[in-house]
Amino acid sequence: MHSVDKLLLENKAWVYETLMDDPEYFKRLADVQAPEFLWIGCSDSRVPANKITGTHPGELFVHRNIANVVMDDDINVLSVIDYAVTHLKVKHIIVCGHYGCGGVKAAMSDKSFGILDKWLLNIKKVYQANSVEIDAVGDPEERSNLLAEYNVKQQVINISKTASIQNAWKNNNLPQIHGWVYDLKDGLLKQIYKVVRPALVTA
Repeated sequence: MHSVDKLLLENKAWVYETLMDDPEYFKRLADVQAPEFLWIGCSDSRVPANKITGTHPGELFVHRNIANVVMDDDINVLSVIDYAVTHLKVKHIIVCGHYGCGGVKAAMSDKSFGILDKWLLNIKKVYQANSVEIDAVGDPEERSNLLAEYNVKQQVINISKTASIQNAWKNNNLPQIHGWVYDLKDGLLKQIYKVVRPALVTA
């Protein structure tokens, strides 16, 4: 059996078990989407948003890319943010990076990664802006982990400056924007930054 076929079989088993526990599960899920949270995370396969937060399908609206970057010219992430804020009315946006991030480590190196170089430039800029603090750390792993934290903070700031958020804040103080980092070694989430009120950020 091919590995991809196994995924299809696992899907059928999951559907069967789910319906045994709750015959109306899929009917309810198909009727409405009303998540309270937008999750912007890294594409790393070891950081599954629903799993590490204990949430179920329908509770998180999710966008993922390499090193959880939010760029002002990325129509993909900007569309996700706008839809989440304008139409889904999410109350919280969570940017979640993680320690041991390959994208962050790559951005700290002098190597070329082909097409990824343009993407990694966004993280390199964060590194350059905080290089004094980061380079003062002796351990290479701790340095990359510190950059992961600075990167999350920068993406929270980037989100707060988008038109979608600024327009939402004109009407109320939602959504709140949170910066988290996930530790692969112990499974714990750490909050490192938070924007609650429009007054905290200038566009």
